[in-house]
Amino acid sequence: MNRHIALSIPFAAGLILAAGTTQDRWFEDLTHPAGFVHPHTNRVFKNKYANIMSGYTSLGASVAVADYDGDGFEDVFLTESSGTGKNHLYHNNHNLTFTDVGEAAGVSKGNDDQNATAAALWLDFNNDGRPDLFISRFGHCQLFQNMGGGKFKDVSKAAGIDGYRNAIKAIAFDYDRDGRLDIFVGSYFQPVNIFDPATPRFFPESFETANNGGGLTAFHNNGDGTFTDVTDKVGLRQTGWVLDMGHADADNDGDDDLYVACDFGTDRFYRNNGNGTFTDITETALGFDTKKGMNAEWGDYDNDGLLDIFVTNITDDYMREGNFLWHNDGNLKFTDLARETGTFETGWGWGGKFLDYDNDGWLDLYVTNGWVSAGKDSYVPDIFEMITRPGVDFADVRNWPPMGGKSLSGYEKKRLFHNEGGHLFRDEAARHGVDSNLDGRGVAVADFDNDGRLDLLVANANGEQRFYHNTMPPGPHWVAFLLQGTRSNRQAVGAQLRLTAGDTTWLRFVDGGNSFAGQSSARVHFGLGPRSKFDSVEVRWPSGLKEVFRGLAADKLHNIVEGTGRKVQ
Repeated sequence: MNRHIALSIPFAAGLILAAGTTQDRWFEDLTHPAGFVHPHTNRVFKNKYANIMSGYTSLGASVAVADYDGDGFEDVFLTESSGTGKNHLYHNNHNLTFTDVGEAAGVSKGNDDQNATAAALWLDFNNDGRPDLFISRFGHCQLFQNMGGGKFKDVSKAAGIDGYRNAIKAIAFDYDRDGRLDIFVGSYFQPVNIFDPATPRFFPESFETANNGGGLTAFHNNGDGTFTDVTDKVGLRQTGWVLDMGHADADNDGDDDLYVACDFGTDRFYRNNGNGTFTDITETALGFDTKKGMNAEWGDYDNDGLLDIFVTNITDDYMREGNFLWHNDGNLKFTDLARETGTFETGWGWGGKFLDYDNDGWLDLYVTNGWVSAGKDSYVPDIFEMITRPGVDFADVRNWPPMGGKSLSGYEKKRLFHNEGGHLFRDEAARHGVDSNLDGRGVAVADFDNDGRLDLLVANANGEQRFYHNTMPPGPHWVAFLLQGTRSNRQAVGAQLRLTAGDTTWLRFVDGGNSFAGQSSARVHFGLGPRSKFDSVEVRWPSGLKEVFRGLAADKLHNIVEGTGRKVQ
């Protein structure tokens, strides 16, 4: 008998409007009724290059989801980037409304004259069962320890993570499988004080091959509340213009590999060698590209038992790059199938996230986009003039034209790609009312009301958030799991789940913050379609333990603890 703990959350049909009234639109915009009333504001710089920097630093709108107080409902952290602006911790009130408790919790202060909040990440770095909070900043990053009782303590200096870096994104996973979550920080600009730069040469040196960016920093978790920079030791030193990172076990060997999406340069793929080091195998795994990688999301979109990668790039009036959908061919080889699957073009793409929004058993894909939406004049001719001018030093910010009130890839419609059986995706964003034309950045996926349907929360740059509640009519079944590691890290980040129903097996995993400017729920969700039951779920824990759990009901969330199932080889 499996000694798992099961939280029974029935399929809440009573919360769903009658079929027929919701046939055309399955998401309702509850942004204001839910209490999300603080729009994001971009940072305005005050240095002598401010008129140029404003357009190129339209970043910092991020959303991260976790149940920080353990009450069974997912809470939300939303970032702000203005000089005096506060970050927001929204407590879930269990009724599709949220209350901002950021100041009372001690996590709202992230912006001042020398620091600008860029993104957020929840991680349980000390394995005490309470999610802690890491804040990526242009300036000094922050780490807030969750003390319980709705209170957090700033432990940045004591932890050793607060060195100066222009951090844009962080993820957490246990790269050496020692039972503790490590932190990987991606930085956009090199570690130059962009608030008061001593040199004007801090912009990208090239549109295609720039290597003067902030690169990647790997922090090893020492298990005593401190972290050590091991970037060189583990083989991850680079100087790319990092925008995102995504981890997953690409070859099912038990340890997580790393994809790094770089703007103004080539993306990188690092194989985890299983001994605490990584090897750059970009050339053999993917081949080198010269696109503008924005997003690194993993998921098995075709249900073949191998995790694939979705990367956004730019497709606009002057850069027809297109996205990557890297199909995992096995043996650490990938083939780009974005054109063939219909996911190639999403405008100026940012965050993208896999989710099964209709519970049919196939991973769909939501993508945000839009760079700067402003006046009717286009900034494109200004860019062309700079690019075609002979002898331009692109690294010198003074040579870049100010954007002023012009638009660049602005007012773009978001995309909700429905997975048509693993071979083709169809855009259903307009049909379901999730095609906002705000300048999207991060997206988080979570079941905020525990009804078995996945909701969306989108962070928009210099604009309001969008909270989309899923109101799909009843019918398709589902099951979800929340894992707790014992030998593995407590959050079970990196754990793989293989759920079998009849002759069908699905693969999902626990990720530690994949997707640009967004972190989704740690719960692992499976859509079951018409199946009202399933046979088993196999969990492959980061520790190496493999267990099977049987006899679990569908249409419920199950809490599973490592070491309580039937061990398998």
